[in-house]
Amino acid sequence: MSDKIFDAAIVGAGPTGAALAVALARLGLLVAVIDARDPEAKPRKDGRNFAIVTGSWHLLASIGVTEALGDVSQPLHGLEAIDGGTHWFGRPSVLFMETDLASPDPDETLGYMVTAEPLQAALDDAMACETSLQRFAPALFESVEMDAGHVRISLQDGQTLKARLLIGCDGMNSPVRNALGIPVEGRDYEKSVFTANVKLEKPHEGIARQLFTPDGPFATLPLKGDRANLAWYMKRGAAEALAAMPTKDAEAELNAQFSAFAGHMEIEGEAGSYPLILQLATEITGERTALVGDAARRVNPLAGQGLNQGFRDVAALIEVVEDTLRIGGEIGSALMLERYSQARKFDGASTALALDGIDRLFSNDSTLTKPFRSLGLFAASKFSPLRRMLARKASATEDGVPDRMQGW
Repeated sequence: MSDKIFDAAIVGAGPTGAALAVALARLGLLVAVIDARDPEAKPRKDGRNFAIVTGSWHLLASIGVTEALGDVSQPLHGLEAIDGGTHWFGRPSVLFMETDLASPDPDETLGYMVTAEPLQAALDDAMACETSLQRFAPALFESVEMDAGHVRISLQDGQTLKARLLIGCDGMNSPVRNALGIPVEGRDYEKSVFTANVKLEKPHEGIARQLFTPDGPFATLPLKGDRANLAWYMKRGAAEALAAMPTKDAEAELNAQFSAFAGHMEIEGEAGSYPLILQLATEITGERTALVGDAARRVNPLAGQGLNQGFRDVAALIEVVEDTLRIGGEIGSALMLERYSQARKFDGASTALALDGIDRLFSNDSTLTKPFRSLGLFAASKFSPLRRMLARKASATEDGVPDRMQGW
């Protein structure tokens, strides 16, 4: 182990970890990134798509990666929802459009749909340009010990390094969180989400559409070229079985269920599935340590808020670090970490529980709740102040978000 002490060591180099690493390096910090990926290996195929809302897009623009994403991103112009099921009371409700943002920029949208591979590539290129950023790859976090004024981090290959601040951006099974002994709370929905990219027979016009069914939502998120990324909430086992079917069989089942809602769909590439789990860390900070993204909370993916909650963490932590540097404070101090916890613990948990509540409310076919749900959707679509509030909250442009997410 050398005598070098990094200002920050980030475990995980996915979108949140990479964005945070670039931003901290540009503040003049010496940053270590512990990345499990092998830079010499061919990147694995990643068919995921992310809804990057406006505030998160502003954050990415602040570190200079959005220009590389322009040609591969689909603008999001609006959100439409229908309360379906046996008792079909509702008509499509346009909950909000980009005009509800009331942005001074006439070209501002609600966000962009971005595929995982070009997003990660743009962030990797940005990391490679930072001379004060050192990447340890392939490398896996092993353990951490506290020392006077810093932490000592051990990697599985035997390397050790020192840092004033350790940041876990290492997913819902976070080794950093586990090393700190921070427990998690939540629930298993006993559901999974079937996901696939599909070609649509009619233009989507940049509108994300969501049909609430008794098992959960069926959503189509617009991609470039009148394609869509879909998410279908199903009982545990059903989504996995559907994803394992031959493409034509899965396609036939998909159209039998939802062609009336979305039109005819043709599956492109491989379908997939993942379990639906709500998980909240009881604390998002420890001694000289902060948790970001899925390491801090795994939320219901309604409205594509998962990664965007991680970007809210990133923006809040950057703001806290900037303020600490401005007043000559200590990176990784208890005071700095308390400010981060105050900024994100309650807001992140309340958002997670709100999404959970929406899922509980709409994932049934009750004749008692259905009229009230449909009335709520109707009111949300027609009452202008409510539309504006929903649009700004969903797009992370409401009052109080960190400066890097505001953009105007």
